[in-house]
Amino acid sequence: MFVSVTAFFFSLLFLGMFLSGMVTQINANWNFLDFAYHFTVFVFYFGAFLLEAAATSLHDLHCNTTMTLQPLLSDNQYNINVAATIFAFVTTACYGCSLGLALRRWRP
Repeated sequence: MFVSVTAFFFSLLFLGMFLSGMVTQINANWNFLDFAYHFTVFVFYFGAFLLEAAATSLHDLHCNTTMTLQPLLSDNQYNINVAATIFAFVTTACYGCSLGLALRRWRP
């Protein structure tokens, strides 16, 4: 959740700067900043995807509580984790493609 909210906030900040025309007033290499932003978000989303996939893979793990074996994740929690893993993968792939395009813009 932290990764997605932070990425959303900084994306809105970048969009606001581009729409307001501040990029023409600030002397910076915007292609590099775009590449650095997409690289950072890609790394964080990739880590979140791996953690979510690892948590989903624990579905068949059983924990011993009061002498009965219960699955670590219920079926409903497992279905939610599968959906979250798929969406995290799609988001990571989109940021990876955007990272590739930013690299292409930055490196002529």
